[in-house]
Amino acid sequence: MTNRRKFLQLALAAPFVASPLRRAYAAEPEVFSTYGFAINGYDPVAYFATDGYADGSNAHVLKWMGTMWRFSSAKNMAAFEANPRGYAPKYGGYCAYAMAQGALATTVPQAWTIHEGRLYLNYSTGVRDLWRQDIAGHVASANGHWPAALNG
Repeated sequence: MTNRRKFLQLALAAPFVASPLRRAYAAEPEVFSTYGFAINGYDPVAYFATDGYADGSNAHVLKWMGTMWRFSSAKNMAAFEANPRGYAPKYGGYCAYAMAQGALATTVPQAWTIHEGRLYLNYSTGVRDLWRQDIAGHVASANGHWPAALNG
């Protein structure tokens, strides 16, 4: 009788004991952000306007796709508002090379490429070098994985 009682107690308690140990399988956000800011707070329009990257300002911030975006000027913020999909990095700002492999990886603002009018970010400048070896092929592969890769 004691074994049966212990079994029943364990069986009833198991869902409560096991629940904190279960891993949550939630989808990743569509836009990669660091501390709540896309592109680590850098200005997405600056990549196009200055052929480089520029730190955004807290004076020029807007929310798009559930994430805050910073801009170096009111002019750049207005340009983004008029065409956010044209300026936002592909694949939500996740590493484009990793996306080509069907995976997600973080990015740094310094590892960027503009290809056919679109901004692509990479995990590092070393990974960007790999990305640049076959951009068209990597884009085709990444397009096949996006956005399903967000769901693991």
